[in-house]
Amino acid sequence: MNIRELARRSGVSTATVSRALNDRAEVSEATRERIRRLATELGYAPNEPARTLVRRRSDTIGLVWDSGQEAQGLHNPFLLGLLSAVRTALSEADYHLMLLTTPAPEDPEGTHLQAVRRHNLEGVIVLTTPPDDRFLRLLAASTVPCAGIDTAFTGPRTVRVSSDNAAGAEAAVEHLYALGHRRIATITGPLHLPPAAERLAGYRRACARLGLGVPEAYVAEGDFFLASGQAAARRLLEVAERPTAIFAAGDQMAIGALHAAADAGLAVPRDLAVVGFDDIDAASLVRPALTTVAQDQRALGEAAVAALRGLLDAEPGAGAQPAQARIVPTRLVIRGSSRSGA
Repeated sequence: MNIRELARRSGVSTATVSRALNDRAEVSEATRERIRRLATELGYAPNEPARTLVRRRSDTIGLVWDSGQEAQGLHNPFLLGLLSAVRTALSEADYHLMLLTTPAPEDPEGTHLQAVRRHNLEGVIVLTTPPDDRFLRLLAASTVPCAGIDTAFTGPRTVRVSSDNAAGAEAAVEHLYALGHRRIATITGPLHLPPAAERLAGYRRACARLGLGVPEAYVAEGDFFLASGQAAARRLLEVAERPTAIFAAGDQMAIGALHAAADAGLAVPRDLAVVGFDDIDAASLVRPALTTVAQDQRALGEAAVAALRGLLDAEPGAGAQPAQARIVPTRLVIRGSSRSGA
């Protein structure tokens, strides 16, 4: 079944069929519906490359995802859930998704920007790619609309989407303070990444507002994965004036802190309270179940797609205003790791 056969059976020209399938105004609603119904019955599928050329749009969004950790065999379950949320939001907005692979460093032609142009992609969503990635910098400097989730980049048509990392960290500290803790330490993520830096800033802001001192030894850096959280918590538990609570900037690191507490013979939450960030599935499965700051993955995916569509609808030009960042609220989920019987 091709467009000529569909036109013959519809009793119209191929041009009319093309206009009807592309929602052109020159075709009446009755004719459009009749052609679409017949196309469905006959199993007609448009030639997408040709359709893209005619419409000058592909309805396809590129996705760049390179946390830099997959090569080490490390996988972040929160990012996997976020990827699924982005895919669902794009599907609901009638967009296709194309995953763009990370070019080899020695391949100067294999940039993300070249891939966007080669496949006529309408825009790009970037997930947690390191800010010093040169391919990302080339993409951001172009006129391609780009929405970055937890990615720090700027360009003529870029917009950032993130959870309210600082407010989430503040809520965690305030919760621990309300339970009577005054020696609250933190395990950060890599501080060159925006979420880690913002969560540390929120922790420091809450401690300052509550009059809590933050000794240098109370801030330990991790990498968002379990082993680093366990190692960082061990260091914190060796401090002369041991903290009574730990806020970890990621759930896997918080679970690592639970392991470190068990290794040290400490009971959680009686001897040490622990709060994480993300609310991955494992947070409710460990024992004690983990108190955590939950990120709304679905809302993040929807916000990224909405922000990108805003860039697509805006006219590029010298007078265009920078797109406002979209910040998604977090919520504190209280479980047993911070309060007995929670």
